[in-house]
Amino acid sequence: MSSEKMLARIGGLLRQAESTTNPHEAQAFMEAAQRLATATSIDLAVARSHTSRREQRATPTQRVISIGETGKKGLRTYVHLFVSIAAANDVQCDVAHNSTQVFAYGFGTDIDACEALYSSLLVQMVRASDAFIKSGAHRPVAGVTARLNFQLAFAARIGERLATAKKAAEAEAVRADDATGAELTGTALVLRDKQLELSDFYRQTSQARGTWRGSKATAGHSSTARRAGDRAGRAARLGHAPELAAATKQLE
Repeated sequence: MSSEKMLARIGGLLRQAESTTNPHEAQAFMEAAQRLATATSIDLAVARSHTSRREQRATPTQRVISIGETGKKGLRTYVHLFVSIAAANDVQCDVAHNSTQVFAYGFGTDIDACEALYSSLLVQMVRASDAFIKSGAHRPVAGVTARLNFQLAFAARIGERLATAKKAAEAEAVRADDATGAELTGTALVLRDKQLELSDFYRQTSQARGTWRGSKATAGHSSTARRAGDRAGRAARLGHAPELAAATKQLE
């Protein structure tokens, strides 16, 4: 394990020791921190300072994501794709009434991951849906209806894939704690605290007046297009999975 990760783990134990009101828990956290510090020759004061600096840098923020210009076709399904990605990356979203913008709330690295994934997956989704329509496989359903169904299914499948990847990354982080005997750093507690901090930030910052209900195939349903979109979503490239890198950075 790198010295930076060890500093973070020791600092996490110290933070738990200093924040609990239970003296027995405080002693257990402090002893665990001391054992790790002794084993790795890291000074407790250095670890405490390291954690303090990291916490000062990592705070939730709001970012405006441009989806497209007013009147452009397909904006609602584009939003659906971004929101599906965001849900798997600890980012909450508000959507402009005309679907031209998404207001993303989260930690910077998480929003970065969402933007990187969206940029790549949007191109893949549009190309795949264009190819499907040009093939004529959607007939006799209208092209507009088929495209909408295709892209909705694509976005839904991407959301499921990313959620699975995120769950696996978090489980791996917990197993890493167990393997190093550092379970008292509380990866589960870190994840919970992150969610609570983001929820508080969203509640204090968001000015949304309603809830975005997503894009619906109001013009009709096409099972063929849905299946094709789902297959395309399964085959889509997720690049180097920046969502995993962002998730693990929050745990360091």
